[in-house]
Amino acid sequence: MEAEFTSNDDAIAFAHIPVLPREVMAGLAVRAGGHYLDVTVGGGGHSRLILETAPDVRVTALDQDEQAIAAARQGLAEFGDRVQFHHANFANFAPGDTQFDGVLADLGVSSAQFDRGDRGFSFRQEAPLDMRMNQQQDLTAADIVNTWEEVKLANLIYTYGEERLSRQIARRIVEKRPLVTTTELAETIFYSVPKSYRYGRIHPATRTFQALRIAVNRELEVLETLLQHVSGWLKPGGRLAIISFHSLEDRIVKHRLKESELLKVITKKPIEATAEEVQKNVRARSAKLRIAEKC
Repeated sequence: MEAEFTSNDDAIAFAHIPVLPREVMAGLAVRAGGHYLDVTVGGGGHSRLILETAPDVRVTALDQDEQAIAAARQGLAEFGDRVQFHHANFANFAPGDTQFDGVLADLGVSSAQFDRGDRGFSFRQEAPLDMRMNQQQDLTAADIVNTWEEVKLANLIYTYGEERLSRQIARRIVEKRPLVTTTELAETIFYSVPKSYRYGRIHPATRTFQALRIAVNRELEVLETLLQHVSGWLKPGGRLAIISFHSLEDRIVKHRLKESELLKVITKKPIEATAEEVQKNVRARSAKLRIAEKC
């Protein structure tokens, strides 16, 4: 699907520093003449590194965010038909008989998605409670916050946010509904927790916002689907590289790779960013890279 998003400023905003660049390239073992699948192209940072390896390398690039696809299309235009774009969630991707020399999934939310006020991913600026990566879907964070019953909401915050104060947060949310903006929700959460919890290392709304984002975008479900099908997308000897950013994702990746009869785990422990990289790109701080090879 063609995206109607063409703003050059937003394309620049979507361009991001790729996390673990050397480690990803080494893990994928990118080679001349190879065809690679980037299922989360975002601003195109990793795809660019792959395409720059050799003049005959090709990339198929997916993203469910049409703004990201448009930005990547603009940022990678110099590579012409060596890169093909698809506006799609990787859980719904069907390559047919095509198999790839490598598949990359960077599961993190891009900085541009956090920074754009209208997307509602962050409580640091006022925005509608949206959080949809694919803005064509119906379910939003506002739907969950304002319609789910208290117990279901508390379970969501506890399970996906790993938030130990989930029950009192959910109770306060229900009392204050309807909540329309990110800042309203963040303030509600802030005053639902003890004073000693309000000024910790992270804002008390952080885990709840993570839980809502995961639920809205079905992040763990689609990850399970990817891991179920991805071995069939790889050529024998092809490599899979997955970058996760929180323990729920990493746990799924670790166990599914280990359980697979068609994939051989290359990384016994996840590869993490060096202190030098984190200093240059704080987004890399929580990144964990796991690599496997098709038997």
